[in-house]
Amino acid sequence: METVINLVSDTVTKPTQGMLEAMLEARVGDDVYKEDPTVNELEDKVAKLLGKEAALFFPSGTMANQAAIKVHTQPGQQLICDRYAHIFHYEGGGVSFNSGVSCRLVHGERGMMTADQVAQVINPPDFYHSPLTSLVCIENTTNKGGGACWSVEELKRIKQVCAQNGLGYHLDGARLWNALAVQGQDARVFGDLFDSISVCLSKGLGAPVGSVVAGSKDFVQQLIRVRKVFGGGMRQAGYLAAAGIYALDNHRARLVEDHKKAGELAKGLAGKNWVQSVEPCETNIVIFTLDESLMSSDKFVQEMGQIQLRISQMGEGKWRMVTHLDYTDAMHDRVLTFIDRLSVA
Repeated sequence: METVINLVSDTVTKPTQGMLEAMLEARVGDDVYKEDPTVNELEDKVAKLLGKEAALFFPSGTMANQAAIKVHTQPGQQLICDRYAHIFHYEGGGVSFNSGVSCRLVHGERGMMTADQVAQVINPPDFYHSPLTSLVCIENTTNKGGGACWSVEELKRIKQVCAQNGLGYHLDGARLWNALAVQGQDARVFGDLFDSISVCLSKGLGAPVGSVVAGSKDFVQQLIRVRKVFGGGMRQAGYLAAAGIYALDNHRARLVEDHKKAGELAKGLAGKNWVQSVEPCETNIVIFTLDESLMSSDKFVQEMGQIQLRISQMGEGKWRMVTHLDYTDAMHDRVLTFIDRLSVA
């Protein structure tokens, strides 16, 4: 039986042999008491990479974002984000549940809004009938936007809007490493822009668990309390942190391989009559829509089953493929051949 090709997400990877060895050799302590040397090393490493004063390790990207939002806001306030934002769609309603905050959704382009759009939806601070706007959240790369990378110049313009209106500025950088690989930028460019940044270690970088939030020392001190309240304190977490350190040291450069494969998948899909549209592909996410008059969703699932291919349905007729380090060249050839040969009259 052929090996399953899992392109559901870049979170499906297994630790490499080198990563496992790093985990086995990790020095550990009790991180709740800040006595785990490997966790402390990871936090220092991420803070330095982003040019921030401090950082804090979290068990998940959702908790990382939610804790940051909690520190930035008070109940009854409002944050601004694009309508495609992960914090709105894929974090279980945590913005309202955890922080008592509402989301003002902006209709941007592929998950990216402009500074003018942000400025237009800020509620007047003296108009007490509406929620007080307190935070702007950005997602880079954009998940529902097909792995799109933000323009740094636009992010700078949004920062100016935030500064002029006294708003916090948070980056959900779950796939920031992918954006950096495409744009060839120093991570500190984003550290200079944002008050807080969350980055994921278990997506494109292939670690089994974990995200990190970076910010000022005061911000991170507040995060520690929120993480405790959310139940995110971990004990000998150095085994997990060691995987994150290994990923940062060894897996960032290879992200371009995932991007190349995703681009080839997008190109192959674009040439098929049973595909209605393929969104621009910049990083490791390919989003496309079937022409249901030629290829029904049920038929497509059946056809994918022939080569043991798994991908995601995004709703609204959209499908998503995400390439990653466990997606081998042999698997890639199988999928490209499948796309090439699948046709309808």
